[in-house]
Amino acid sequence: MSKELKTGIAVVLILCLGYWGFNFLKGQNLLEPTSRVFYIEYDNIQGLNKASTVSINGLQVGKVSEINFNTDSIKRGKLVVKIALDNDFQFSKNSIAKIYSTSIIGGESLAIIPSYVGDKAVSGDYLKGEVESDIFTSVGETLNPLKAKVERVIIGADSLLIALNDVLDLKSRDSFKKTILGAETTVSSLNETLSSFNTMIDSTKLDIGVALENTKKITANFVKVSDTLSKVNFGQTVKTLQTTLENINGLLSGIEKGKGSLGKLATDDTMYNNLSEASEELAALLKEMKLNPKRFVHFSLFGKKAKPYIEENTKENTSN
Repeated sequence: MSKELKTGIAVVLILCLGYWGFNFLKGQNLLEPTSRVFYIEYDNIQGLNKASTVSINGLQVGKVSEINFNTDSIKRGKLVVKIALDNDFQFSKNSIAKIYSTSIIGGESLAIIPSYVGDKAVSGDYLKGEVESDIFTSVGETLNPLKAKVERVIIGADSLLIALNDVLDLKSRDSFKKTILGAETTVSSLNETLSSFNTMIDSTKLDIGVALENTKKITANFVKVSDTLSKVNFGQTVKTLQTTLENINGLLSGIEKGKGSLGKLATDDTMYNNLSEASEELAALLKEMKLNPKRFVHFSLFGKKAKPYIEENTKENTSN
C-alpha cells in the first residue's frame, strides 16, 4: 500500500472522528440508532444549553440538541428546545418537560415527568414545558414582597418621627420628661403597695390554712350527714307523719263536733259557764280564808263564838 493511500485513509478517519465528536458534543451520537425528537416551548430556559442531559425518573435518556427562538410572529421571543431521546420508553403527550437546577453553582438539566394518560407521544410532538425555581429564585420571590413591606414601614416610621419632632418642642419635651418622672414615682409607689400586700398575705397564710382545714372538716361532716340521710327511710317517715297528721285532723274534727270532754268544753256553753262560776266561787273562798282565817280554824279556851260570815265585808276586803 502506497504512502498516499495510507495518508488518504488516515485523513478520512480523522475527518469522520472529528464529525462524530462534534455532533457528540452537540448531543447527537451518530453511532446509536435514530433518536426520537420532541419539542418544548419556554418563555425562559434559565441557562439551559445544548448537550444538557434529559432524564426520566433520574435515568439519563437523551440530550438537548437545539435551542432556537420561535419563528412565529405571534410567539416572538419564546424559545423552542429540541431534545433527542435515545431510550424507547413510552409516555403520553400530557407528560411535562421540566427544567431544573442540578447544583447551587449552576448547571441546568431537563427532566421529563411522564404521564400515561392520553395519546402516546411520538417523535416530533410538542410537550408541555415548566421551569422549576432554584433556591436563589425562590428566596428572591419570597423576599421581594417582604422588602417592599419593610420599605413602606421605614418610610412611615420616618414620617412619624419627623411629625413627632415637629410636635415635641422644648416645652413639650420638658412636660414629657416630667410625665416620665411621675410615672417612675407611681411605679415605685405601686411596688411598695405590692410589697405590703405580699407581707399581709404572708401573715395571713396561717389563718388561711386553719380556715381551709376547718372547711375540710365541715365537708367531711357534711359527707357523713349525707351518708346518714341517704340511709334514712324517708318513705316510711313520711308515711308515719301522714298517719299522725290524719289522727290529729280526726281529733280536731271530733272536738269541733262536740265529741269527748274537750269537744263538750269547746262547744257546750253550759259547761263553760259552770266552770266560770266555780272559778269565781273558788276565788271568793280563797279571799274569805285570807280575810277571816279564824272562821275556818277556830280555837277558843273561853268558849267564844266565831264571828258570822258577812258577804259585804268580804267584797270590801274587810275582816269579819
